[in-house]
Amino acid sequence: MSYDKITIVINTFNSDDKIHQCLGSIDSKIKILVIENSNNLSFKKGLEKKYSNVNCILTGRNLGYAKGNNLGLSKVKSDYALILNPDAYLENNCIERLIYSAENLKDFAILGPAKQDEYSDIDNYKDKEDIFQTDSLKGFAMLFNISQFKEIGYFDENFFIYLEEIDLCKRLKEKNKKIYLDKKLIIHHIGGSSHNKIINFEMELSRNWHWMWSTFYFNKKHYGYMNSLYKISGKFLSSLIKTIFYFLVFKKSKQKIYQHRLSGLFNSIIGRESWYRPNL
Repeated sequence: MSYDKITIVINTFNSDDKIHQCLGSIDSKIKILVIENSNNLSFKKGLEKKYSNVNCILTGRNLGYAKGNNLGLSKVKSDYALILNPDAYLENNCIERLIYSAENLKDFAILGPAKQDEYSDIDNYKDKEDIFQTDSLKGFAMLFNISQFKEIGYFDENFFIYLEEIDLCKRLKEKNKKIYLDKKLIIHHIGGSSHNKIINFEMELSRNWHWMWSTFYFNKKHYGYMNSLYKISGKFLSSLIKTIFYFLVFKKSKQKIYQHRLSGLFNSIIGRESWYRPNL
């Protein structure tokens, strides 16, 4: 098995508690690029000392999912790159299966596991072949066939987090590129926990802000401004009402969440960039 065909890119942000299970599940012969969205030199030194196959790049600031992964992808010299979340981990023989499937498909753009979360049932695909085409997949584990991206590029860096992989898949399909799921490829994803627990509430505020910003931006990009405005009008009104309600009943944490949802939508509607960052 030729492990030099694949590089793993892991985009991290305060992921000290989570990343070791991920890295420990990867064969030490495989090159790993960790893109750490900070200037945490001790994190970099610790990883590179413990894992001889890891090169950790410090960005100095929080680039987000799209820009951070794009930075990692720009450093890849191999045929394939596996985008992997720090709260994901591989089953035994996963890399072998990835390379086997990639070499047999050849013309694919993205390949991912058929089991897209811990709650889905692989039996849902019992009428499918082991490897089958799909329109999109989740961003926690995506094998990129680097040669297929020269025409369209990688992730849209206007997204900070959320929907960037859906946007990429949509652009690929518009160019008749092929996206596959593999039933024999098992990659576990804990989900929603790629950062340290101590910053949970700040990350919850960030998630709400960016989910709403990305929702409007994605729809505006692909379906037009007025269509997007119509689609999110209910979310905007709901967020406004709940912000006022939780203010009146003195539920400050709930008020802040819906206030951030409202702010994310408003900023996207008026065309402001995805500027919000968690207050850490």
